[in-house]
Amino acid sequence: MRRELEETDRRIAAVLMASPRASWREVARCLGLSERTVVRRAAPLYADGTLRATIVRNPAHFPGVVPATLRIRCRPNRIRQVAAALARRRDTIWVDILGGGDEISAVFFLADPESRNNLLLRDLPATDAVDSWTAYTLLRVFHTTFRWNAGLLTPEEAAHLGPVPRTERPAPLDIDDALIAALTEDGRITYTDLAGHVGISALAARRRLDALVRGNVIRLATEIDLALLGAHAEALLWISVRPSALETTAETLADHPHVRFVAATTGPANLLVALATTDLAGIYTFLTTTLGALSGITAIDTTPILATAKRTGLARRTTGTPA
Repeated sequence: MRRELEETDRRIAAVLMASPRASWREVARCLGLSERTVVRRAAPLYADGTLRATIVRNPAHFPGVVPATLRIRCRPNRIRQVAAALARRRDTIWVDILGGGDEISAVFFLADPESRNNLLLRDLPATDAVDSWTAYTLLRVFHTTFRWNAGLLTPEEAAHLGPVPRTERPAPLDIDDALIAALTEDGRITYTDLAGHVGISALAARRRLDALVRGNVIRLATEIDLALLGAHAEALLWISVRPSALETTAETLADHPHVRFVAATTGPANLLVALATTDLAGIYTFLTTTLGALSGITAIDTTPILATAKRTGLARRTTGTPA
């Protein structure tokens, strides 16, 4: 994985974060580059793992799945091992080390209520490095934030990519599990190869993927160390909002260019926000200016992200690499 990227590489990566399956021609047209330049620069980024394409399921469309986030307090001298163990679990989506180095935040898509109970009542109590935890259930994820591009694209370039038109959720098909499994491993798999995994034609594979994305059953995603894009400060904000203002507050924050994730939750706070900025001054400005202008907020707990073990369901190669 790269330690740094040139400006053109960063802008290409930003397009691929906003539009993970964009063709090389579409990327070139968006940035005003030649297709040959895009291929020459982007292909090595995927080859060495700097960019990784995948998909994330929308748990609302998978019956039985319990989406949850946990704040897990650990012994500082064991926190990297706990984070690595959580990252190896198939049901974790994000795993971050927070605050003073004694707390982990992890987002889980647990298979069913029994899996949730096993985690909370068996697995965590049996881990001697874990001191305590607080569990939140994700009630709703606000998806408008998923077109975050680190501010590397102009408004015109971002508009060129366009939002994904939404449709009704398609009825489940028997082929969906195999299709989703293949896309999880490689979100940019060709339609021909995807068809081979599923046992249908390439055209049918394309149409089904399009239906699942437009129906909000899955989300296409590109994983990259955000520091490579100039985002050197990340934080999770656990926000308490008056219930009457929860929807409007969440939607307002979801449209902010530094916000990567917004979800309404159960627990002591009812809104979880993931923030990425250039530096700590950007976090301060967000707190005082953006949040300060929202009257429905009653309390905020800001926890900086120190290191990342897993994002969008993909474990980082070196646990503890600064996010």
